[in-house]
Amino acid sequence: MKRRSGIIMHISSLPGKYGIGTFGKEAYDFADFLKKAGQSYWQILPLNQTSYGDSPYQSFSAFAGNPYFIDLDMLNKEGFLDEKDYINTNFGDDDEDVDYGLLFIEKLKVLRIAYEKSKYKLGEDYEEFKREQSFWLHDYALYMAIKGRFNLKSWQNWAEDIKKRYAYSMDYYNRELASDIEYWKFIQYIFFKQWYKLKKYVNSLGIDIIGDMPIYVAEDSADVWSNPQAFLLDENQIPIKVAGCPPDAFSKTGQLWGNPIYDWDYLEKTGYKWWVDRVRESFKIYDVVRIDHFRGFESYWEVPYGEKTAINGQWTKGPGMKLFKAIESVLGRVNVIAEDLGYLTDEVLEFRDETGFPGMKILQFAFDSREESDYLPHKYIKNCIAYTGTHDNDTFRGWYELTGNKKDIEYCKKYLKLNDKEGYNWGFIRGVWSSVADTSIALMQDFLNLGNESRMNMPSTTGTNWRWRLKKEMLTDELANEIYNITKLYGRC
Repeated sequence: MKRRSGIIMHISSLPGKYGIGTFGKEAYDFADFLKKAGQSYWQILPLNQTSYGDSPYQSFSAFAGNPYFIDLDMLNKEGFLDEKDYINTNFGDDDEDVDYGLLFIEKLKVLRIAYEKSKYKLGEDYEEFKREQSFWLHDYALYMAIKGRFNLKSWQNWAEDIKKRYAYSMDYYNRELASDIEYWKFIQYIFFKQWYKLKKYVNSLGIDIIGDMPIYVAEDSADVWSNPQAFLLDENQIPIKVAGCPPDAFSKTGQLWGNPIYDWDYLEKTGYKWWVDRVRESFKIYDVVRIDHFRGFESYWEVPYGEKTAINGQWTKGPGMKLFKAIESVLGRVNVIAEDLGYLTDEVLEFRDETGFPGMKILQFAFDSREESDYLPHKYIKNCIAYTGTHDNDTFRGWYELTGNKKDIEYCKKYLKLNDKEGYNWGFIRGVWSSVADTSIALMQDFLNLGNESRMNMPSTTGTNWRWRLKKEMLTDELANEIYNITKLYGRC
């Protein structure tokens, strides 16, 4: 396999005028920057529509795209908006930060104007989109419309007749909310139209998109409401068990994620159709898919619903190879990265190796001065993806200057021969770029040598995550040349 490299930066972090990164001009400019820098991959976080907490890993749908990423200037050029509809709208006062609360109000308001102006302008391609995506689109649009009617309450708190999708109630809301349902379908049509145009351009530069797929879906999602049989729910459609992680060195009470657990026995009887659909659609929008919490397919930590912590959970066997054989039988061999971080048993490692998917090596985890880590570059194999860090980590500088153990930092400096002349961040990046790994990836923040003020996510916290944005002036030709030079030096161009 050819040696390649790439950069992680989510769409939300792109610069721009309207409160958050979009699929507009700045995305194309960033693709051009990646090309100048000799990169083969642009890695992003999930593109799904975010729900409470604004995390791309908790969304209203496993299939629907995030309306925030729709570019308003492009809608203007298509005749769906006039500049006066949005140019003076306040989408946020800080161009280095995303104000999700403001976006939720203002951007959706502008997109509603675009929908009203789109009537009688949409052609056959819109109707074709609705037909092609009918297996999820109408349920999603109906779910969002009803949620709007019920003041954004979770579907668990809707009236029983619509919560349980009684036929007469479904008919009523389909008629009553017809315009709102069409609005949400229009939003998805525009999202995918803009995304596919951007992806085509990125691919034309010889750059592939690495996307991200969370293993679980949110309880309050169109997925669970419209497919309750695919999840472990009781007769009132309340989850019986929910997902999490057991207690470990980082958390004495574990992590209680709260996502419903799949009914894998039911899914097996269907030939894993829901998962096949999900994977198929993911490979339409991405070239490579990183599956988050990959170990959960071998065995997963399930916790009784209502528990306050993840302590009282248990490991339960997942579908293992049966799922991936079913996917391959329909879709052929898929290009997956297995997020295999955390506690790994021999069974998990054997499962990953049987799939043939590359796992992940995180350099920031390598320098435990108490023991030799499998994340040290001299222990890498070719079939792995070597990262400086991920969206869940400190930036290199944040770790080096603030949070890292002093002995671990000294070990890192000695191992990588970090020095002021080269720049400590560049020496750290060299650690993965020079490794034997087929693919190396670094955070954009690490190339820019930014501190933890630019960190994307602090796990188990809410309110301050997913907000960082890049300054446009940071993407200089000088930086692109520096990245190109180290990439060329280690044979990754």
